[in-house]
Amino acid sequence: MSDKQLEQWKKVQKGTLSEHLGFELVSAEPGRLRSALQVQAHHLAPNGYLHAAAVVLLADTTCGYGCMLHLPEGAQSFTTIELKSNHLGTARDGRLECEATPVHQGRTTQVWDAKVSAAGKTIALFRCTQMILWPKP
Repeated sequence: MSDKQLEQWKKVQKGTLSEHLGFELVSAEPGRLRSALQVQAHHLAPNGYLHAAAVVLLADTTCGYGCMLHLPEGAQSFTTIELKSNHLGTARDGRLECEATPVHQGRTTQVWDAKVSAAGKTIALFRCTQMILWPKP
C-alpha cells in the first residue's frame, strides 16, 4: 500500500472511534494487513492492565479494513456479525501490533483471523465473521 493510499484510509477513519483511540493502519496488501496502537492510560481498565475492549478494537478494525479491501465486485459494504477473542496476555504500556489474514472470502460472508502482540509476545487471538452487504434493488 502506498503512502497516498494510507492517507486515504486515515481520512476514512476521521472522527471515528478507531481514530479517537489511536488506531494506526501500518500496511495492507492482498491477504494481509498490519496495524498498531500505542497503549495509553485511556486504554487501561481500572485494574491498571490493558482493557480487553482496546485489543478487540485493534483486531476488529484491522479485520474490517481487510474486509473492505477485499469486498466482492458490486458489494456495498459489510457488517461484523460475530467475533471472538482469546486473551493470552496483557500490557500496561508500549505498542500493540496486529496482523490480520482472511480465512474465507465468499460472496455473502468473510472470516478473518487476527493476532495481537505486545513486545513480540502474542497477547490475543481473534476471529470475526462479516456479512457482505449488497445494494438494494
